[in-house]
Order: sequence, then C-alpha cells, then structure tokens
Amino acid sequence: MMTAEPITIPPRNRWLILAVLCSAVFTILVDTNIVNVALPSLVGELDASNRDLLWIVDAYNLFFAAFVLAAGSLADRYGRRRMLLAGLTVFGLATTVGAFLDSAPALTAARAVMGLGAAMIFPTTLSILTNVFPDRGERAKAIGVWGATTGIAIAVAPIVGGWLLDEFWWGSVFLAMAPPALVAFVLVLALVPESRNSSTPPLDKPGLVLSTLGLGALVFTIIEAPDAGWASARSLAGFAVAAVVLAAFVLRERGYAHPMLDVALFRNLRFSAASLSVTASFFALFGFIFLITQYMQFLRGYSPLETGVRVLPVAVAVASSSVLSASFVVRLGNKVVIASGLALMGVGFLWISGLSTGSSYLEIAGQMIVVGFGMGLTTAPATEAIMGVVPPEKAGIGSAVNDATREVGGTLGVAVIGSVFASLYTSHLDDQPVIAALGGDGAERARDGVGAALGVAARLGESDAATALVDAASRAYFAGLQAGCFVAAAVALAGSAFAARFLPARPNVTTPSNDIVAKPEGVTV
Repeated sequence: MMTAEPITIPPRNRWLILAVLCSAVFTILVDTNIVNVALPSLVGELDASNRDLLWIVDAYNLFFAAFVLAAGSLADRYGRRRMLLAGLTVFGLATTVGAFLDSAPALTAARAVMGLGAAMIFPTTLSILTNVFPDRGERAKAIGVWGATTGIAIAVAPIVGGWLLDEFWWGSVFLAMAPPALVAFVLVLALVPESRNSSTPPLDKPGLVLSTLGLGALVFTIIEAPDAGWASARSLAGFAVAAVVLAAFVLRERGYAHPMLDVALFRNLRFSAASLSVTASFFALFGFIFLITQYMQFLRGYSPLETGVRVLPVAVAVASSSVLSASFVVRLGNKVVIASGLALMGVGFLWISGLSTGSSYLEIAGQMIVVGFGMGLTTAPATEAIMGVVPPEKAGIGSAVNDATREVGGTLGVAVIGSVFASLYTSHLDDQPVIAALGGDGAERARDGVGAALGVAARLGESDAATALVDAASRAYFAGLQAGCFVAAAVALAGSAFAARFLPARPNVTTPSNDIVAKPEGVTV
C-alpha cells in the first residue's frame, strides 16, 4: 500500500481536531448514560420486564466489549479516520431506528448495533489523538481534555434525558443522538486527517476472531452471573470458555510474526499497571452510579431531571481533574498521581457508605466531588501511560485495550456490586416482620428492589403496613449500599496500592513521531 509522506499539523489545527474527536466521543458517552433515564418509561410503553431492561442496557456493553479490539486493529490497518466515519454511520443509523421500534427485543437488537458502532468510534478517536499529538506533554494535555469529555457526558445525559422524557416520547432519547452523530461525521470528514499503520502487515484473522469471542464470552458471563449465580454451572462454564479462548488468543499472538496485539506489552509495567488502574477505577465508578441513582430517585424522591442536576458535582470533578492531571503528572509523575486518584476514590466510597435519608445534599455533593476528582486523576494519566507505551502505528489496538479495560471493569463493577447489594438488601428485608405479614406477590415484589417495595407500599395506602414496609425497604437498601460501597472502596484502594508498587513514576522513552499519512481533501493541516 502506498502512503504519503508524514505531515506536520500546526498546533492550532491539532486542538481543532481534538475538539472534533471529543464531539464523537461525547455522542456515544451520552447515549451510554441516557438510556438509564428511559428505563422506567420502557416498562409501560414496551411492556418490558426487568430482564428486558437488563439486556437493553447490556446488549450495548456486550457488543462494545466484544468488538473493540478487532475494531482497533482494523483501524490501524485500513485507516482510523475511515473507521471513525464508519462507526458514526453505524451508530447514527442504529440510534435513529431504535427510536421508532415497538418491542423490547427489537430495541435490544438496535442497542447491540449501537454498541458495535461505539466499538468502532471510541478507540479510533484516541488513536488519532495519539498520532496528532506526538509530543508527550501536549499529548497528556489532549488526553486530559479527551478524558474530561466523560465527566461532561455524565452530567449532560440525565439532564437532557429527563427533559426529553418530560416533553416527548421515550424514543426521543435515542433520536436525539442522531444529529450529534451526523455533525461529528461531517466535521471528521472535513477536518480530521487519515492515519494508519504504513507497514500493512498481514491481517491477523484468527486473532480478530479469538479476541472477539473471548471478550464476548467474558462480558456475557459477567452480565448473566448475578441472575444465574456466580458459582452456578452456567457461570463457571462461561468463565472457563472465556479463559480458554483468551488463552488461545494469547498463544496465537505470541507465536505469530504479525500479531494484532503484541502481548509482550503487558510485561511493561507502565502498560499493565496503568491498564489495571483503569479497570479498578471504572469498576468503582459504575458501581457508584448504580447505587447513587437508586438513592436519588427512590430514597430522596427526585425525578430523572432532578437527579441529573444533582449529580453535576461528580461530573464537574471528573472533567476538571482530567484536565488538571496533565500538569500534576509533569510535576509528580504517573505513579503518584494515579495512586492518589484511586486512593481518593476509595476514601470517597468509604464516606458514601455512611449515607442515610437524613444526609444533607452538601455532604452528598462533597462525596461526589472526592470520587469524581479521584476518577479524573486516575483515568487520564493512566490512559496517557498506556498510549505512551504503544508505537503510533499500533495506536488503534492500544486504544482498544484501554477501552476494553474500561468496559470490562465497568461491567464487572455493576455485576459484582449489584450482586452484593441485592444479596444484602434481600436478606435484611426478609428479616423484617412486615415481609412475613405481606406474604404472596407483595413480598416477592418488594424483594425485587427498593423501587418495587416503595411501589407496593404506595398501593397499601396510608396504613401502618405501608409505613413499616417503607422503613424496612429503606433499612435494607442502606445495608446493601454500605456493603456495595465497601466493595468499591476495597477495589479502588487495592488498585492504588498496586499502582504505587508497580507503576513506574515516569516513562523511560518518549513516543516517536506520528504516522499521519494523508490529509482530508481541501483542508490544510
């Protein structure tokens, strides 16, 4: 394959390109978070069961995780800009179609296609960024801005979603993502230069298949484990299949002259320790979002829009600390900043474990700021550390590894913390006399979750039984919340200790220059 000579991009154009890349990331991150706001509406509009709701959320996560490594590798080979445009097209069409579907299974299928589109978008934005910003100092700042997009999306999604549901029908939360995808497509087409691996090694087809099947099996098993049982035969078989397929992938990559992923990278502690730090932080964060959303809506009685406004502190903290982390890393090094970020998250979760219905919003905001600030200090420097190890021609697959650690960590966090929470909630609720008095369908529904229990209490009217059930469900919820927070804190603090022990303070080598090979027609870069 013929490639053009490398070109130099003026600084002003680099930051403009970064803004375009962030717009693409912002679109898919908002979609990831906005669907949660619509779930109660889907119960009534699509007659969706609890399991339907689970898969409407998780189909996206499953397809994203399964295809992200393959998408990153193909982007390196065939062009990252080309893959980004294709991903925006797939995502935009799927979210548009999803808005007009009339059944839960059909919407689940559309969400799976959205996840595929996101898998094509996410790694390519980071890999293009890495090649556009070859200087480590500038690249760290750019990754900080890129990481801040996560915080902004966390803030925007529930606010926009709540407003849309107040004004329009449930499908509006999906349709609203189509115009931003179209705008991002046009901007990428006009402003973002193409980059790829100019050596064009043979396509590693077995590696692509094994990575997709292995990650897919792992995430699918994690998603299903809380319902099937973590120690059930089905779960153990799923984990075994994932382990065998991923082991086969590693053996294939180690023995192949042109692997899609050089597994020797994991022997580099800067790469492996940073990857584990990202996994730990997303494990804790996604578990936190799972718990705090229920607290805000069920225990404090806030609407989706009001909840979105009240989680702004965590979003602002993530965004601001992601940007500030670049200057901290220059002064203190990756080890100190990342380990401190995870430690802050751990402390934040220990603080949150004492939450109650009487907690003031000022205290809750403080808790969210601590967690959010720790998150930004962890993920942006860890991402920069990962990408700093990977050669520019392999930036796509390096970015995909970073994304896979995020997705696996987040999915595992929701599954594990959700399981711990559900187990403690049910056991504490069953100890209350009101559950035995309810009996039958009412007791079973109350065991489904605090929201269901409050719904049962509402149907009982103004009675002593209703008051007792609300009190019992609240007590059971906080028992589960405390245990879930302890798990999140333990993972974050363990990640902090690991980073402090094994993560190098600073890189030993600088990243080589970029491999941009072409510029978009009619644009000077």
